[in-house]
Amino acid sequence: MGRHQEHFERRRLVRGALAAAAIGIGVLSAAVPAMAAPAAGAPPCAVTAKACVSISQQKAWIGDGKGTLLRGPVPVTTGGPGNETPTGVFHVMWKDQYHHSREYNQAPMPYSVFFAPGDAFHGGSLQRASAGCVHLGDDDSKAFFDFLQVNDEVQILP
Repeated sequence: MGRHQEHFERRRLVRGALAAAAIGIGVLSAAVPAMAAPAAGAPPCAVTAKACVSISQQKAWIGDGKGTLLRGPVPVTTGGPGNETPTGVFHVMWKDQYHHSREYNQAPMPYSVFFAPGDAFHGGSLQRASAGCVHLGDDDSKAFFDFLQVNDEVQILP
């Protein structure tokens, strides 16, 4: 067999192997069901998080820490440039229903649930960025305050 003929024979074998692999993948994908996509509105955080925030979506959720959604998604505003809301896994440190900011001229922070030093869920404007906290509407801030307890897991995603 000449060199030119060997080249074409090799190409024919490779194409045949690729076609067989594609058929095999098609059979496997038909036999194995795809993983279900997350339900619309489902929190993107781990099920262990009792509070979940997506900064990119400007949404928050409350869950029972076992996979059951209790509230959300609800609108939030988070920190702006230079005052970004921290991301990661946190735990509720303390709560204060009638808190006033020591850093920002005694600004009212109703229903504060602190998850990091100086950062909390609390009632605030949904029209402007916060100074690093997670602003919630009035009803939602009360719900977060009532539900979340010290040591509960909080997850904040970018």
